Amino acid sequence: MIPPRLHPHLLRLGVNIDHVATIRNARGGDHPDPVRAAQIVAECGGDGITAHLREDRRHIRDEDLARIQAATNLPLNLEMAATDEMLAIALRHMPHAACIVPERREERTTEGGLDAAGQHNRLAPIVARLSDAGIRVSLFIAPEERQIEAAMKLRAPVVELHTGEYAHAVGEQQAIELRRLSDMAALAAKNGIEPHAGHGLTYDNVQPVAAIPQLAELNIGHYLIGEAIFTGLEAAVLRMRELMDSAR
Repeated sequence: MIPPRLHPHLLRLGVNIDHVATIRNARGGDHPDPVRAAQIVAECGGDGITAHLREDRRHIRDEDLARIQAATNLPLNLEMAATDEMLAIALRHMPHAACIVPERREERTTEGGLDAAGQHNRLAPIVARLSDAGIRVSLFIAPEERQIEAAMKLRAPVVELHTGEYAHAVGEQQAIELRRLSDMAALAAKNGIEPHAGHGLTYDNVQPVAAIPQLAELNIGHYLIGEAIFTGLEAAVLRMRELMDSAR
């Protein structure tokens, strides 16, 4: 495992490169290479690389993981379902972090948070195995008190709060969702859990979330890869970094 570098940012930016691989896989072959995307993120000041190895391998593939780890010293955050197959892969590759997410084959992207409260017995041995191996475990959950309490019981050091409801809300509802995120980030931090956030964040909606003082990291992917088509990946990451920093 390549040790993570020390990052000076108050709020870290993890860039999900899944959809570079989605474009590659749509036609076959090796281009565009997600490893090149990871290298660009490292060169322009990103703090980490996130990649979701799905059961159906619709974007990131098994062989991509080792190549990403070898190509950059950024910490790799492996998003994974709570399955024996993914546990074995995580233990083989030893990423810096493993974020356990819900996964359904028919979904286009991750829809909603993991029900950590309802799946305690399934999650407990997986969290324990990953933690014992020195992999930092994160649970991708809805900003709900019962899910924070479940993360505490599971002894997960990190939660990533699902920001999809906030991202899709309008008007007064968006303010309500932002308050939920803020309250749950505070609750997590109060109980010794490091709160992260992600899903659906854009240039237009990222700053209120980035301003939540307890949040340590945002993970953003689809929007940045989409913007990269028009401006290039470096420019897209730098613009997001600028907005996050100015919110702090």
